[in-house]
Amino acid sequence: MLEAASESRLEALYVVAIHTGLRRGELLGLKWEDVDLDASTLQVRRSLDVDGTFKAPKNGKGRTLKLTPRALDALRAHKVRQNAERLEAGSRWQDNNLVFPNTVGKPMNAGNLYRREFQPLLKRAGLADEGFTIHSLRHTFATTLAAKGVHPSTAQKMLGLSDIRMTLVIYTHATDGMQDAATAALEEAFS
Repeated sequence: MLEAASESRLEALYVVAIHTGLRRGELLGLKWEDVDLDASTLQVRRSLDVDGTFKAPKNGKGRTLKLTPRALDALRAHKVRQNAERLEAGSRWQDNNLVFPNTVGKPMNAGNLYRREFQPLLKRAGLADEGFTIHSLRHTFATTLAAKGVHPSTAQKMLGLSDIRMTLVIYTHATDGMQDAATAALEEAFS
């Protein structure tokens, strides 16, 4: 999917989603003042609701996340691309300082993001029939952390979840690789 998104207008949105586990509303509510490219951090301070209003993040929990080098590079390239888009839009641009606005700087409609951007991306990636949503990227993030052995409480904090059970039951999914690793760990422990 990321390969299919390469060089697209919202490539950074998908990279940041997979590398941070942000909710759709948190991605769309992200402002440039929340991103510190020098410190490689991102602060979740607000969420864009489906009605187009900004609100506190779910559970009232803002959080600071460390950005991966890939996410950082994607955001840097996105900022350059967005500045060119702003110049092209001219007086039509409505500066809300959003990282992922629509093409004229306004808050992006979540339905438009899904229908006009995400579904065509899935089609280009050959994943249109898999039932993925933007929220699936959050599950991918959590499952990847689990597969790499990241402690569930760390994943919970990064996801901004109030209950660790949500992390374990809802967001992480056992993979064959995880079962193989568990079998290898047992073999090592009892050999």
